[in-house]
Amino acid sequence: MPGQRRLFSLAILLPLILERTCVAADSRYFAIHVIDDATGRGVPLVELKTDANVSYYTDSAGFAALDDPVLMGHNAYFFVRSDGYEYPADGFGYRGKTLDVEAGQEATLKIRRLNIAQRLYRLTGEGIYRDSVMLARPVPIHQPLLNAQVTGQDSTMAVVYGGVVHWFWGDTARPSYPLGHFGTSGAISELPGRGGLDASVGVDLTYYTDADGFARPTLDGPNGTMRWLDGLLVVRDDAGREKMVGVESDHKSLAEVVGRKLVVWNERRNAFDVLAPIPPQTRVLPDGHPVRATGGGVDYFYFGFAFPNVRVKADLRSICDFGSYEAYTCLAPESSFEGEHSQIQRNADGSADWGWKRNTEPLSPGQIMELFKLGRLKTAELRYLPADADGGKPIVMQGGSATYNAYRRKWVEIAVQDHGESSFLGEIWYSEADHPEGPWLRAKKIITHDRYSFYNPVQHPFFEQEGGKLIYFDGTYATSFSRDGGATPRYDYNVIMYRLDLSDPRLH
Repeated sequence: MPGQRRLFSLAILLPLILERTCVAADSRYFAIHVIDDATGRGVPLVELKTDANVSYYTDSAGFAALDDPVLMGHNAYFFVRSDGYEYPADGFGYRGKTLDVEAGQEATLKIRRLNIAQRLYRLTGEGIYRDSVMLARPVPIHQPLLNAQVTGQDSTMAVVYGGVVHWFWGDTARPSYPLGHFGTSGAISELPGRGGLDASVGVDLTYYTDADGFARPTLDGPNGTMRWLDGLLVVRDDAGREKMVGVESDHKSLAEVVGRKLVVWNERRNAFDVLAPIPPQTRVLPDGHPVRATGGGVDYFYFGFAFPNVRVKADLRSICDFGSYEAYTCLAPESSFEGEHSQIQRNADGSADWGWKRNTEPLSPGQIMELFKLGRLKTAELRYLPADADGGKPIVMQGGSATYNAYRRKWVEIAVQDHGESSFLGEIWYSEADHPEGPWLRAKKIITHDRYSFYNPVQHPFFEQEGGKLIYFDGTYATSFSRDGGATPRYDYNVIMYRLDLSDPRLH
């Protein structure tokens, strides 16, 4: 099977140099293949819209299969568009091409990537390679149409545990009813080089399923609550055994949290057990995507919903002791954010005293921006509020992940902008710093969307290639928060994988 997968990946990635028409594998369909004009790789999520406003979308291999009897045997114009990509405009400013639509034929269209990051494939949902299957083209994953009845999934958590990658997502949709479940579904995949696919090709997911074959919850709890996983990490106990530990947040709504607890993976039932409740008054919480690193000669896990601004010693006892967590903050010890009334601790020279403090609330980038606008913090004190590398405007980043990168010899952060210009939660930025606590001084936009969200991006260090030069991350593509209606078929409310080349001169 590994050899067969390599053939599949070569077939998908094989560069197509010339724009041409050729015989498709299945004579019932007219095939349109949209490829990156620089790499020849198929581009997912490209809209091909006719003059009658009928839209087709390319699958993860860049294919769209058409069988519309209205179009067959005729010339048809297709507008070509995709967020972060651009098709050449003609003399009238139209971006598209007239194609001779014939069953059994194929047209190849080349599109230019504007994003610095490269869109690779959809990780979750139905019909990931639907059009490729319709055209009888080879595909890299075992379940290219419908895996574990999953049609939509939200926000990835992923770690290597027990020698395989464990994946978890929040809300999970199914085809049989508008509501699926809200108890965090899970899956595993093999690592690249150990039976798994190359990260540039895809991820073969094996879900934990119920008796009906649907991806089941891994967090137990009462109906009527949304049970989401956060702060997922792997640590060894006193006996040296690996433990996969996370934070369960129980919600009545997006804003209303009714409880939090530490949970630990139970291998016998492939679900999480409660490890310890988290007291409601806890000021410093583990969250986000933890990363393990040494600070001051001590081994820590660093946490943070945006930037790494919380840490705890990297042992199970400390993780379960919520009084041992520290926040990197400029607030006075044992205080919380209170807007203009926040107590900011200052040094003798009047500068904000940033440092690691227990029982003291960390500051989010949004809170730092508020204090900056109020004149409570100066530009030089904005450790977690990087400026646009091109325009100098402070960028409020949230819902991202950071990790140390050996290629850049820096800590690198990928996060979504809060209140972005093109999209409320769809603009993805890259930033870097010498230390996890910063200062994070500059940021560069690497992905853009037009009124569409792409939130909670997470890096996957276990997929890094060429010494960290190529990094991989995914995020949730959804209309939520940024658009009313107009959801992209099959792609909406699902996870899309991207790759970023850190040697790109635009990141310098």
